Amino acid sequence: MWSEVLIMENMCKEDLFKLIQSTNFAIIELALYLDTHPDCPCALKTYHDYHHTFLEAVSVYQKRFEPITIYGVHCDDYWTWGNEPWPWQKGCDC
Repeated sequence: MWSEVLIMENMCKEDLFKLIQSTNFAIIELALYLDTHPDCPCALKTYHDYHHTFLEAVSVYQKRFEPITIYGVHCDDYWTWGNEPWPWQKGCDC
């Protein structure tokens, strides 16, 4: 588990965001499968694995770069959401 986080902490911003997008896609697809196969232990384990990876990746991304959603904004005196350029407004930092 720690090695997974260490790998994420060393990823460039674009690659980490791609990991978040791909794991989010997998979670949604697995949820749809589990809707029709709720007793499939393999699918449920895979769902939990991807969900864990997604949460870790989002946490690392938000600590290193910026919030992905408004729920990740931490501000006391000034509203910081939207201060950084959006991902499509600048090039990759890889």
